[in-house]
Amino acid sequence: MATPTSPPNGLPVHEQPTNDPTEPTRGVERVLRKFDRAQQRSNTVGFVVGVVKKYGDDRGGLLAAQLAFAGFLSFFPLILVIVTITAFLAQRSPALAERIRNSALSEFPVVGSDLTNDAGKLPGSGLGLLVGFLGLLWGGFGFTQALQFAFLEVWHVPHKTRPGFVFRIAHGLAVFALLGMAGAASLTLSLLGTLIKDSRVVGAFGLVGACAISAGLFFAMFWLLSPRNVRAIDLVPGAALAALGWQALQMTGIRLVGYQLRRSSELYGTIGATLGLIWFLQLFTQVLIYALEVTVVRKDRLWPRSMLQPPLTGPDRAVLTSMAMQEERRPEEEVTVRFIDRETETTDKEFESDVGR
Repeated sequence: MATPTSPPNGLPVHEQPTNDPTEPTRGVERVLRKFDRAQQRSNTVGFVVGVVKKYGDDRGGLLAAQLAFAGFLSFFPLILVIVTITAFLAQRSPALAERIRNSALSEFPVVGSDLTNDAGKLPGSGLGLLVGFLGLLWGGFGFTQALQFAFLEVWHVPHKTRPGFVFRIAHGLAVFALLGMAGAASLTLSLLGTLIKDSRVVGAFGLVGACAISAGLFFAMFWLLSPRNVRAIDLVPGAALAALGWQALQMTGIRLVGYQLRRSSELYGTIGATLGLIWFLQLFTQVLIYALEVTVVRKDRLWPRSMLQPPLTGPDRAVLTSMAMQEERRPEEEVTVRFIDRETETTDKEFESDVGR
């Protein structure tokens, strides 16, 4: 009988180098699987991965782009309405009209300073006011419809249980009212700031007031557009995150864009201001969708998620099940989901979820 010989390099047989071209890929996969197991054991990291995974599952980038486009269409009609109304008001009280115009337009992201400088040159026009209102209604309803669609998609509400046309219009009007009240409150704070200048106390009060207005607006919006089986307390973290994101973008994002625009020529600055506005809206809508994902993942305990499948975790199966059941279009239609273990070719027990119902 032949006696086994030891490998020349002294390494065990299973650790001997091979000429397999897939070996580097397997090495990367082993590293990723180690990180995957570690993030699943960490509650904090696992939650972050769960939010990012669900953002991708829901095509959050596409939802954010739709919201940004609809918001951009609503932006310029709103400016036209503000400028026209203040132009009419200037015929009776020029000082009050200028104060309102400057306070209102300065709140607009990225292009607020340019609007404040040029708005007084435009005369009041009844036709302009009519066109502005019609454009605002058209663009505003498009924005509210895109916002409702984003909430329904992230919550995985089945199509057969989604609100009809009348309820969508009613929800859109309610969102309009919320935005109007928030705008009026913000304008009041701005007017108070112009009356009392050079005061740190007033500045701190204005910042706290702006944060409170934003938090109240987003909480009301989350409560209005989320399914009715969601408790109000579950909406607080996401609404607070959206409000903080809005304030942070106003303080940092606008300055960053403004710094870049100051280095441009006059022509490029005009085009760049428009592009900067689109960038700002896109960035904020992404923050909003992430805040909503945080709410859903936290409420339905959708973590830890697996970064490399198989195997699937329980939250993985819950998300995939709710995504499939979301496609139910008719009351008589029922979707059933099963998961098959590919290694043993056995079928797991039927897994159903009430997520999004």
